[in-house]
Amino acid sequence: MDINKIENNLPSTASFNLNYDQQRMEYLLTLTEQSEANHMPRFEQFTDRDMVLWYLFHSKQLFSSRGRSNRSTLKYKAEIEQFLEYLLLYSEEIGVDISEMKENSLFKSLQPRHIRRYQEWLATDSPYVQKKPAGYSIATLERKTTILKGFFKQLFESKYIYEPLHKGFKSVSVKSNDRPNRDMGPTEVVELLKHFEETKNPIMFTLILVLVTTGMRNEELCTLKVEHMRKDTIKGGYYLDVLGKGGKWRRIPLKAKVAASIKEFRRIRGLAPIETAKKDSPLFTTKTGNAYSPSYLDQVFNREFSKIESDKIITPHIFRHAFAIISHINGADVYKIMKSLGHEKIETTIIYMEKVLATDQHAIHEWESSRFEGYI
Repeated sequence: MDINKIENNLPSTASFNLNYDQQRMEYLLTLTEQSEANHMPRFEQFTDRDMVLWYLFHSKQLFSSRGRSNRSTLKYKAEIEQFLEYLLLYSEEIGVDISEMKENSLFKSLQPRHIRRYQEWLATDSPYVQKKPAGYSIATLERKTTILKGFFKQLFESKYIYEPLHKGFKSVSVKSNDRPNRDMGPTEVVELLKHFEETKNPIMFTLILVLVTTGMRNEELCTLKVEHMRKDTIKGGYYLDVLGKGGKWRRIPLKAKVAASIKEFRRIRGLAPIETAKKDSPLFTTKTGNAYSPSYLDQVFNREFSKIESDKIITPHIFRHAFAIISHINGADVYKIMKSLGHEKIETTIIYMEKVLATDQHAIHEWESSRFEGYI
């Protein structure tokens, strides 16, 4: 079977134009309404490409801005595009033995064995593995599997495909030691703050101070507006209103020195004071006056920390972990930390603190030195 015969029905490997796709969604919505009115299956008139677009861009929220973030959508799109591209380019190597093309659709023609073979090939023989023998990390394979599994599960539950392809994926369990070392305590944070203070880099100093004392995600910091930094008229000081995942807001109090650092950051950038600045302007900007993008902020951290000798890769996200660890050290319970980080599940918060919790809960702490006559 020549899989390339249906290439025209598949998404291009080039990036989708988000504006164009949003307009396309109006047409797809019309198709679903027509099918519903004619008592047909909702996605009867969809192609494979239409289903990908629907999965990526259709919002179940009344206000679309409260659904999946653009950054998450792009990550999902990249994984699905890679899957389609690899299936077209390496169908023989993967073992895509399709004997019959159903309704001119790749998705409807696949079976769980093809999914299992793809997953195994991706982990052991894909181009990335050929270039880097160490291959994908377990955490990366888990992320890729989760995205594709969710996509095919929706296709099956939507009755667009007939085979439960999502059940073809093998489980990828990430153990504690498989995760990158993102542990950072107060001592390391203070060392970094001192470094950027002594090297007269108030921009990096403020970014680190804000991230570690708020536990914000990279994207949350980048999307902050001036109007999101507000005076606390009840207790005094300032707080941030932060828009997190799933369109959920949370309030983050700012320590006095953190608020002062933000004001100094803006002064150095030549920005108007909080009190007089345009409310919808970015709270943090690059030297060109534009808001940071999450990818650019990652680049800034990579550039600055490449100048420092360190045995770990320091990204903005590492300070979110540091917030959890330092909060725990200072006596905050895990539920309070979970709410402060904007996590939906307490299990996610525990992952952030897994190693420090294991140390703190070790039985050795119950031993009394007096029983060992000074030997411990």
